[in-house]
Amino acid sequence: MKRLSILAVLLACAVVALGAYTRLKDAGLGCPDWPGCYGHLVIPQSTDAINNANNAYPERPLEAHKAWPEMIHRYFASTLGLVILIILFLSIKARRFDPGIPIKLPAALAALVIFQGLLGMWTVTLGLFPTVVMAHLLGGFTTLCLLFLLASRLHWPAAGSKQPSPSPLPHERAALRFGLAGVAILALQIALGGWTAANYAATICSDLPICQPGWQQHVNFEDAFKFWGHGVEDYEFATHLGADAKITIHVAHRVGAIITSLYLGALFVWLMMQQQMSAIVKKTAAVGLVILFAQIGLGISNVALGLPLMVAVAHNGVAAILMMSLIFLNLNLYRSGRTTQ
Repeated sequence: MKRLSILAVLLACAVVALGAYTRLKDAGLGCPDWPGCYGHLVIPQSTDAINNANNAYPERPLEAHKAWPEMIHRYFASTLGLVILIILFLSIKARRFDPGIPIKLPAALAALVIFQGLLGMWTVTLGLFPTVVMAHLLGGFTTLCLLFLLASRLHWPAAGSKQPSPSPLPHERAALRFGLAGVAILALQIALGGWTAANYAATICSDLPICQPGWQQHVNFEDAFKFWGHGVEDYEFATHLGADAKITIHVAHRVGAIITSLYLGALFVWLMMQQQMSAIVKKTAAVGLVILFAQIGLGISNVALGLPLMVAVAHNGVAAILMMSLIFLNLNLYRSGRTTQ
């Protein structure tokens, strides 16, 4: 289970990165059906197969450079689902001999990965419906974070220990509350990033720090955050949204980035300055601060360079790494509050 948990975390990182690459390459409908691609488990390559695919889906002729990223993403996601189901099987089997083996977390992961499969199907069948696309992205991040939590508990079982211990000290309770608030704030910011990508609003603002001059006159929250009821069948390129709605979405993401950066930066610095904190908490906070600065740099680069594909993918990946650092930080804050000082 320890080895498989590490493999699952690495696979989940790859799935998140591949999902971002597929989305940013506008390849989300590279295969118009599910789970195969034009009725095949591999991309049609022969002339006859390509002709048959195009005849079957005349509205979406085969574009191999879009179909391959989509199918590779599905291959990795399917492999991850299989690994998670194996982990659940092993946890149920091992539970008979070791009551300390986590079982609720693998069970939750198995349920989540099945729901992720449904979201992946709906992403295609509903024509990149933004609400489903964002939910699929958040599901991927949640799967990665829960797998990282499981791997951390398996490799550092003391972090999940329920041994009796004195009540946490006031500074420990405060640090844990602030840390959990940081997780919530970052999760909301990731959701805003997903909503920005799902609605093709990533390039609508090309100036820093917020948007082009006069953006205040283009705020339209009603259309920007309308999660259903658009009355269209194909949401690719978000042609159902006007420029005002896209500007509002992007501005919300920018403002969220500023708030998130300030909060997490203050949290990491505060934890590093607390003499009572354990060495592992201080080191994790320092690492988190470095990751935060890297994420800020990538966000600025996305704007200054016009959203280069690999920089944008890295921006998604570093967001996931930042979230994992926060989870590890809170895990250690929780552990330090349950052990004797």
